[in-house]
Amino acid sequence: MSYLRVSFAVLLILALAGCAETPVITPPKEAVCVPAKGGTYHRVMKGETLWRIAKDNGVDLEALVEANGLRAAGSISVGQDILIPGKLSQPVTNVTPLPVYSKEDFIWPVKGRVVSSFGEKTGPTPNKGVDIQARAGTVVVASRSGRVIFSEDKVRGFGKTVIIEHGDGIQTVYSHNSEILVKIGEDVRQGSPVAKVGSGGRENSPYLHFEIRKKHKPQNPFFYLS
Repeated sequence: MSYLRVSFAVLLILALAGCAETPVITPPKEAVCVPAKGGTYHRVMKGETLWRIAKDNGVDLEALVEANGLRAAGSISVGQDILIPGKLSQPVTNVTPLPVYSKEDFIWPVKGRVVSSFGEKTGPTPNKGVDIQARAGTVVVASRSGRVIFSEDKVRGFGKTVIIEHGDGIQTVYSHNSEILVKIGEDVRQGSPVAKVGSGGRENSPYLHFEIRKKHKPQNPFFYLS
């Protein structure tokens, strides 16, 4: 498979300030875009996320967050005017076209109560994703279509972990599972089962640790999920 010709390194365990992190997968190189000057306003409609607004308007999510001073989870609402800080300039040429599934929005990988939000401290370091409480054994689904690039039973501090690459430099991470249902190299569709919720971490209560990464930098999942 042509995808497998892409060179990437898998770092299974990192120790930062005595706290383990989920594995870091180096994604393929992307085109670099620079925000243009000027901008317009977009009125938020029902079901829209910051990620979708950014993508539909051709701007970088980080630029959109910065332009509107958004930092907290759930910081946009229907009817709110969002400043679009200008279209992106043309990307660098000779970049491999993105797969069709990169146009999909993200869905929640499991239904449940968020018990720890992005940036919230649950130990020495801030949470780099969200922890979603659910019954043990609940099926975890792919938040978006993509390809499984990591599947490991024993990741220190995170247990059974799956990472899916979505073809546009964005990856999703699913940890603290009791069972993994996919293999490395497997293509998965949005909503298809990838794992089952397990117990671990805080008080051994069952929950899913879920991350969204861009260029292996943790993103606020609430900016992507509706």
